[in-house]
Amino acid sequence: MDSGKWKAEGNRAFGEGRYEDAIIAYSSAMEGDGDNAILFSNRAFAHLKLENFGSAIIDAGRAISLDAGYIKGYYRRGSALLCLGKHKEALKDFKAVCKLHPNDRDARSKLQACEKEVKRMRFEAAIASADEERVSLVDKVDFENLLVEEGWTGARMDESAGSEVGTSADGATGGAGTAGGMDGGAPPAEAAQIPGPQILTLAFVQAMMEDFRNQKLLHKRYAYLILRWARDLLRECPTLVEVDVPDDAHFTVCGDVHGQYYDLLNIFSLSGMPSPSNPMLFNGDFVDRGSWSTEVIFTLLALKVLYPTGIYLNRGNHETRSMNKIYGFDGEVKAKYTESMVSLFTEVFNYLPLATVLKGEVFVTHGGLFARDGVTLADIRAVDRFCEPPEEGLMCEMLWSDPGPFPGRQPSKRGVGVSFGSDVTRRFLADNGLKLVVRSHEVRDAGYEVEHEGQLITVFSAPNYCDQSANQGAFIRFEGKDMAPKFTQYEAVPHPPVRPMAYASNMMGMMV
Repeated sequence: MDSGKWKAEGNRAFGEGRYEDAIIAYSSAMEGDGDNAILFSNRAFAHLKLENFGSAIIDAGRAISLDAGYIKGYYRRGSALLCLGKHKEALKDFKAVCKLHPNDRDARSKLQACEKEVKRMRFEAAIASADEERVSLVDKVDFENLLVEEGWTGARMDESAGSEVGTSADGATGGAGTAGGMDGGAPPAEAAQIPGPQILTLAFVQAMMEDFRNQKLLHKRYAYLILRWARDLLRECPTLVEVDVPDDAHFTVCGDVHGQYYDLLNIFSLSGMPSPSNPMLFNGDFVDRGSWSTEVIFTLLALKVLYPTGIYLNRGNHETRSMNKIYGFDGEVKAKYTESMVSLFTEVFNYLPLATVLKGEVFVTHGGLFARDGVTLADIRAVDRFCEPPEEGLMCEMLWSDPGPFPGRQPSKRGVGVSFGSDVTRRFLADNGLKLVVRSHEVRDAGYEVEHEGQLITVFSAPNYCDQSANQGAFIRFEGKDMAPKFTQYEAVPHPPVRPMAYASNMMGMMV
C-alpha cells in the first residue's frame, strides 16, 4: 500500500475510533512520505485521543518543523501541553494559532484560558507563604439567597431536618454573593444557616438519580450543598485510605466511568447500590469524555456523603483543571449549572484521596507505580494532595503511570509518569507486604486485564468507551475470606442521543 492509501486507512480508522490502528497506518504512510506535516499532525491527534500527550507533543512539533505555518500542529501541541498543565508552553502555541487564524473562536478561548491560568499561578506564587491557610471557594456560596422555588418539581430535600452555622475552614463565616454564585466580598456580619448533611436521605438520592435518568438537572442549591458536604468529608480523609474487609464481607472496585451515567446505573443494577454492607470503590476518572459527567459526579458525591463507609473515591488524572478544560467537564458544568461551579469542583477534586489499601493486601490507585524503587505506604500517606497534580513525583505517578511489557522503567508515551515493568510491581508489593495492585486509566477490550504475572489488574468500567471502542466494562468483587478477585463483565446500555464529548473542545478536529 502506498503512503496515500495508508493515510486514507489511517483517516478511516480514526473516524471509527480505532486510534491505535490509525497510529499504525499513519506510521506506515510516513515510511514512504516522511516529510509530510499532515501525517505527523494526524498521528498527533490520534495520540491526543489516547491521551498519549508526550507522543502528541513530539509529533505535532515535527509537523511544525516541516511546515511552520501549519496551524493544526500548533493547536494539537498546545492542546497536549494544556492537558499536562504546561500552561506557559501552551500559551505560546495558542498565540501562534491566533496569529495564523485570528477568527478561530476555540483557539482564542484556549489562549484566554492559558493567560488566565498563568496569571493565577503568578498571583498564587506571589502571595504564597509557608503558613498561609488555604481559602475555600465553597465557603463563599451564598446559600441564604439561593432558594428552592415553590414550583420546583425535581428531587427535593426536607431542610427542616436540621441546619448548621456555615463556617469556612479557618472558622470564618460563609461569604456573600449573588444567588447561585460567589464573589470575593467580605463575609456578612451574621452567618447564614446552612443545612447539614443529615438532611441528605436515600430517598432524595434515589429521586435525584431518577431525575438524572430522565435528563433533568439537580437544583443549584442542592448541587452546591452536595459539593460543600463532600468537601468537608473528603478533606478529612487521608491521602492513603485503608479499608478492612471482614472475612464474611465483600468489596467492589470499579474503574473509569467517564461521564457514562447510564452505564453507571447499570453497574448499580448488577452490583447493588453502594452501602455500608455493599461497599464500593470508584478508582478515578469519573468525569470528562462522556456527556453526563455532572450526573455521574453528583451521584457519587451524594452517595459518599450519605454513606461515608459505603463508597470510596480515588482521584484520577481527569479530576484535574487542565483535563476538564479539554475533555468536556468544564463546558458541561457551565452549560448545565454555573461558571462558578467549575472552580468548586476543582477544589473538591483536590481533596480526593490518591490510593486505597484493602485488607492490607490490595493496593488500588488510578494510574500506577513509581519512577523509583523503595516507595513505601508511609511515603504515600505523607503526600500533600491538596493541589493540582505536579508534573513529577509520587502524586503525578499514581495518576498517570501505566504498566508496560518490558522490565524496569521506560519513558511514558503520555509525557508524564512512567511505564513500569513486572519487576517494579513485584518489588513494590514485596517492600510493602502487599499481594496485588489494581489500577484503571486504560481501556481494555474485556473490561479488565490481569498483567505482570498475576500481580497487577487493570479494570475499566466504561463499556463502548466514547460510543466507539466496542469494549466491555467490568468491575471486581473481592470476598473478604480470601480477597481473590472475581470479575463481572457487561455491555453498554442505551442512552439518550447525545454524542460523547458534546461539551468538549474540538481540538482542531477535522482530518486532512
